[in-house]
Amino acid sequence: MGTRYFLALFLILLVLGFEVQGTLPQQEETASPAMLTKVQESLLGYWDLAKTAAHKLYKKTYLPAMDEKIRDIYSKSTAAVTTYAGIFTDQVISLLKGEH
Repeated sequence: MGTRYFLALFLILLVLGFEVQGTLPQQEETASPAMLTKVQESLLGYWDLAKTAAHKLYKKTYLPAMDEKIRDIYSKSTAAVTTYAGIFTDQVISLLKGEH
């Protein structure tokens, strides 16, 4: 679900970038450094606004209870995988050594 927000944010920034580029007067290939600076500052401003909005959305949808459940499930599953990986490794070593 988080990737959808990043994709939407990327598309919005892309559209805004093209909009800024489209509103600039058409000049020669060599643009003045002042114009490039203005465009860069404008795009950085859009980026900061989007980043702030994304951070506010994250803070608004953050659920501490769900976070705790995810951490608990992760710790239990990694403990189980570690145990079974150890058992599997011991079985493979005993098979290779020929011990019964």
